[in-house]
Formats: sequence, structure tokens, C-alpha cells
Amino acid sequence: MSDLPPETRDWLNSVGFAVKNEAVWLEALTHGSFNSGSNAARSETADIDYQRLEFLGDRVLGLSVASWLYGAIRGQEGQLSQRLNALVSGSICARIARTIGVPDHIRLGKQAREDGGADSDNILGDVMEALIGASFLDNGYDATRTVIYRLWEKELAGDAGKAKHPKSALQEWAAGNRRAMPRYEVIDRSGPDHAARFTVKVSIHKVGEAEATASSKGAAEKLAAQAFLEQFG
Repeated sequence: MSDLPPETRDWLNSVGFAVKNEAVWLEALTHGSFNSGSNAARSETADIDYQRLEFLGDRVLGLSVASWLYGAIRGQEGQLSQRLNALVSGSICARIARTIGVPDHIRLGKQAREDGGADSDNILGDVMEALIGASFLDNGYDATRTVIYRLWEKELAGDAGKAKHPKSALQEWAAGNRRAMPRYEVIDRSGPDHAARFTVKVSIHKVGEAEATASSKGAAEKLAAQAFLEQFG
């Protein structure tokens, strides 16, 4: 027999998670702290928590997002990995969990709830993945992927994981504004070989220039590009 409250079942269905086997959803919403004290004594499912489903859901989420990125972005492997890692991060999972109302339905022990467990990024992120795992078991991959794409819609369309190297960003800025390409020049080198300091100037014709100093030429170019964008971008 399942202890899944009717209001929780209604909530899951409203989010898009079709509930067939209530037990798997109850497991996804149960934190380990619930399995102690009087809570465990009252529950017929006192030996469960969401960790196994979290493990499964993490993989389903990763595959779903990776598949979307592969079809939507013409980037190299490194760019795809950077975006994937950002989009499936615990912080984004927790953000989406809050958006859909997960905190109201987590089963926590008394002390864990008093300690703010229902608003913990770690717990919310884990439960979000566990719900995905439950959906995979109860409804299959295709249905679960559809729910993920809907819940992650704003994140997929946003800038998560899109951070560019300043030199690449400056080159794109110049092209987008119909300017000449950036020109980098080492204007000073000081210090011994083991502790050298490089000063680099980056300039764009008829726009301006910026300088930066670092312990390597590459690092100085990066800082100079960043300074240029901050000043003129």
C-alpha cells in the first residue's frame, strides 16, 4: 500500500508526471531523515529514500539534455560539455524544483525540516533528479524526456554554460559591429624568466585600446580583451 497523499499525486500530475505506480513516487520524495523516529514507525515504507532514484534520474537527465544539445548546437565537444555540465547542475535542478513546488511535498524528518532541509539546494537538486528517475521507471524515457524539455525550457534557451573566452568574445563583438579584428601586441616584458611579467595591448582600429599585465602572454591577452570589452563593449 502506498502512503502517497492525494494532494501530492494531484500535484505530480499537474506538473506533468503521470502517476501510475505510487510507490516509486513516494520513494522519490522521501529523504533519509524521514526513516527515523516516529515517522518510520508509522510508515510501511520506512526503508526507502530517494538516493537510488537520484542515481538513475541523473543519467536520464544527462542523456536528455545531451541529446538536445547535440541537435540544437553546432559546437565542438568542449562547448557541448560545458553547457551540459551547467544545465544539469545541482543549482539548476534545485531552481526548477522550487519553481514547480517540490519543497511542499518532500518527506523529511522533523529535525531536517526544522534545519531548513526543504529549502536546501542539495536536497532539492537530488529530489528533482529522483523524480526524473521515478518518471523513467513509471512512464518510460520518451515521456520523461518530454517533461524535462518543458521544465528546462527557459534554461535550454538561456545562457547557462555559454561563457566565452574573452578573446573569442571580443572577436565576435568586433565582427558583429563591423570593426577590424583585434590586434594584440606585447608592449613590455619584465622580470627573470622564472617570474616574467608580460604587458599586452589589444587595439581595434577606430575604437580604442586596452592593456593588461600577467605572468604569461596568453593570460595578459585574456585580461586585455576582458578590459577592452568592459570599456568599449
